Amino acid sequence: MARLPRSKAAGFPHHVIQRGNNRQLVFADVADYQRYLYLLHEISAAQGVAVHAYVLMTNHVHLLATPDADEGISRFMQALGRRYVRWFNDRHQRTGTLWEGRFRSAVVAADRYLLACMRYIELNPVRAGLAAAPEEYRWSSNAHHVGRLVDPLITDHALFWALGNTPFERQSAYQQLFEAPLPSEDFDQIRRGTNRGWALTTGEQLESQQRSHPEFAAPRPRGRPRTRPP
Repeated sequence: MARLPRSKAAGFPHHVIQRGNNRQLVFADVADYQRYLYLLHEISAAQGVAVHAYVLMTNHVHLLATPDADEGISRFMQALGRRYVRWFNDRHQRTGTLWEGRFRSAVVAADRYLLACMRYIELNPVRAGLAAAPEEYRWSSNAHHVGRLVDPLITDHALFWALGNTPFERQSAYQQLFEAPLPSEDFDQIRRGTNRGWALTTGEQLESQQRSHPEFAAPRPRGRPRTRPP
């Protein structure tokens, strides 16, 4: 099967998903979660990748991160994956692959989707029945964003800062976003776009963005391609 296209661009946030092979556990206990976060912090700094949001589920990981180079996310995920797999296999006396092939990712190329993507990520434990509210889940960036703790792993995105003039205003405004469900249109666009490697952007922005970033993948229009007049 041919590989799906993967949009990539320095300076743009990327929504990244990496799943366990055959949906197997990738975190067996607290020590595994803690080790992954330690490596995530260390390797993101070394690779020039700013992490804005994350959630560690039992068998997969979601990240929202901005690289300073076009290939930054790929290098970052490869280094993170290799080092964590060595740790996990040695600790649990196992061999072989842990992750399900290539990670999936989508460039978040429109401001509209940035905060929606953060909510999509941090709502994962609620959708999975692991927590009643995002702030109750330990292995997530939500506690940082709502002011329960300062997470040194997180680099706040400019759109998060725009929510208020003080930390309290930003945290309160962000928490209020969770009082309403994530719009189904945004949910479907984020899920479909990330699984297929499409840039998360609006139709009116895509054409202009592709002129400066022609590597941005996007869904093809349905039906037969239009023929140009002779």
